Amino acid sequence: MRRRTLAIRSPRSRPRIRVRRQRMRRRLSGFSVNRLVPNVLTLLALCAGMTAIRFAISGDFEAACYAILAAGIFDGLDGRMARLLKATSRFGAELDSLSDFVSFGVAPAAVLYLWTMSQLHSIGWAIVLFFAVCCALRLARFNTQLGVEPPAYAAGFFTGVPAPGAAGLSLLPLFVSFQWGDWIARSPYLNAVWISGVALLMVSTIPTISTKRIRIPPHWVMPSLLGVGLMAGFFMTAPWPTLTFIGAVYVASIPLTIRAAARFRRAHEARRAEPAETAAMSSPALPSAPPLPLGEATPPANQWRH
Repeated sequence: MRRRTLAIRSPRSRPRIRVRRQRMRRRLSGFSVNRLVPNVLTLLALCAGMTAIRFAISGDFEAACYAILAAGIFDGLDGRMARLLKATSRFGAELDSLSDFVSFGVAPAAVLYLWTMSQLHSIGWAIVLFFAVCCALRLARFNTQLGVEPPAYAAGFFTGVPAPGAAGLSLLPLFVSFQWGDWIARSPYLNAVWISGVALLMVSTIPTISTKRIRIPPHWVMPSLLGVGLMAGFFMTAPWPTLTFIGAVYVASIPLTIRAAARFRRAHEARRAEPAETAAMSSPALPSAPPLPLGEATPPANQWRH
């Protein structure tokens, strides 16, 4: 009896078993560990930001700055790796925003408060809190614009200073202090003005430079590589003056970026206005109504709607 039942059930059960095996093979073959690489880099950036807070609590502010710089490197790599591996997802975008808020909003605010802003007590806490809030608002605005295609003239620019750049600019007084002393860079009043200005730049609509759309000509590839190597050498031997120089160059580039963005916008609007003018010139002119005879203030009734 058992053999008969097995013989009866086997033709029906075999296709089901094959279908289940095929589904399991598809699921296993469709999953790739490489898709986790961008999320792993994002988590490393988050861990680096949290570690910066730990170093600041223990009073090692140089290590805290290095940790935030490491978070910036990881943050710059995760997006490029996601696009390279075709592993972009909504989950990765949300995780990246949360990591950026901790690493470039909360961590610099905590480091600056423990370094010098605690001397102003409640006012110092309010200023660093204002910086963290501006970082959160900037990231929220960025998330709402993920599915919106920017205009052609604004494709090569950021709207406001990005969160990693703002974190680096906010730490610029620490870089100056590490190299040239605390005699002016550690002033809480100077840092209050500087932190507030950087926070406002984050939420502003000022166009800033974006390296994602920059194209290097072939004859500039070798000089660019030499410049990167030279900058890396300076960073290894004198990190704080090098970072101070990079921050100063970035701040000095903002007026030039505003001018370039305005020029691109005017050129884009001029190109859009040209087809409308040519269409208006090519359209035939409408016949004009015949002039009224003298002495008649209104046209005749039979010509009123002609």
